[in-house]
Amino acid sequence: MRLFIGIDLPPEVIANLEDLLQRLKPSAQINWSPPRNLHITTKFIGEWPEQRLVELKSALRMLPSRQPITIAIQKLGFFPNPHSPRVFWAGVQAGDDLASLARDTEEALAPLGIAKEERLYSPHLTLARIKTPGKQPALLQTVAKLPSLEFGTFVAERFHLYQSRTAPTGSVYTKLAEFPLAK
Repeated sequence: MRLFIGIDLPPEVIANLEDLLQRLKPSAQINWSPPRNLHITTKFIGEWPEQRLVELKSALRMLPSRQPITIAIQKLGFFPNPHSPRVFWAGVQAGDDLASLARDTEEALAPLGIAKEERLYSPHLTLARIKTPGKQPALLQTVAKLPSLEFGTFVAERFHLYQSRTAPTGSVYTKLAEFPLAK
């Protein structure tokens, strides 16, 4: 089973992002993410044996207790850059609290044989994937005309373990477990 750990978005933030995607979709023929799939990944696990799921959940339950995390969804950008984009994203601002959760998750899962991420944690929402490299001038122009790049602020009180399955209509994410930040 293919797994990752992430934080859900509240309905009002999803609604704001759905409005954004409706405005942007006509400007680019790229693979847009369904709003229902938007989440903040704190750790990508990848393939994991189902028979070790209890062990994984136990490790996640042992993460240190922490205060809820205030998260703002704002700004838009491209990975690796706007000249040769592969991913179009919305920014996630949460100070060091979210990065600390990601670091603690890495440390808790390393003894299970889950590789630590080598790149610096860069939280974002993947709004679209771009398979054909090249600039997206119409998309850039539409983004430049947006009245605001603020899509909502919320307080995260929990994170989830998700399973990701590929379907003909795209990825389907299923919550397998929920973990409160404060214990």
